[in-house]
Amino acid sequence: MSPNKNSPIKCLAAASVAAMLLAACGTTPPAQFYTLAATPASAASAASAVDARPAPGAQTFIEMLPVAVPERLARPQVVVRSDAAKLDVLEQDRWSSPFNNELRDALAAGIASRLDAIDISRSARPPGQVSYRIAVELRDLDAVRNGQVRASFGWSVTRSDDRKTAVCRLAVTEPVAGNAISDVVVATQKVVAAAADAIAGNVRALQAGQAAKCLE
Repeated sequence: MSPNKNSPIKCLAAASVAAMLLAACGTTPPAQFYTLAATPASAASAASAVDARPAPGAQTFIEMLPVAVPERLARPQVVVRSDAAKLDVLEQDRWSSPFNNELRDALAAGIASRLDAIDISRSARPPGQVSYRIAVELRDLDAVRNGQVRASFGWSVTRSDDRKTAVCRLAVTEPVAGNAISDVVVATQKVVAAAADAIAGNVRALQAGQAAKCLE
């Protein structure tokens, strides 16, 4: 007697193969996480480049407010532009926190390192000490692999004692070295560093009683 073509053994084997194929198709690569924070080497380089620090004994305090970003970027996924009309939200390539939080922390750390300042955003200002409140808006950011990262910032810096305020904006473009998302991240870090440089310059101007110089 010939074996039944629909025997339980053959059906079980076919089901096992199908299950393995489905499992293979459903496997996704692990998520990659990125940060805007500068590396220790680049942070040290930025700090050494500062040529106007407070006098010895005079501590600088900054208060970095939450950063406003376009709604499409207020997410943990990295967003890149693929053509004139399409954005790709990359589920497997993510910031270490939602982008607006990542940007706020990177700017605060960058400005503080350039000014040798203390960020009191999550603490209290010592009594009798002047602080500088910084409000930043990221108005636009476009990132293209093998292309460039373009960003437009606006911000204000306000002294706590006399309420003098500097209001500036900055448009900056950085080339993206390659097709990898890590290349996009490096270019974005440079964009953020340029904004930190300009904002720190505004704080120094207010410290010296001068009008802020805005870059374009």
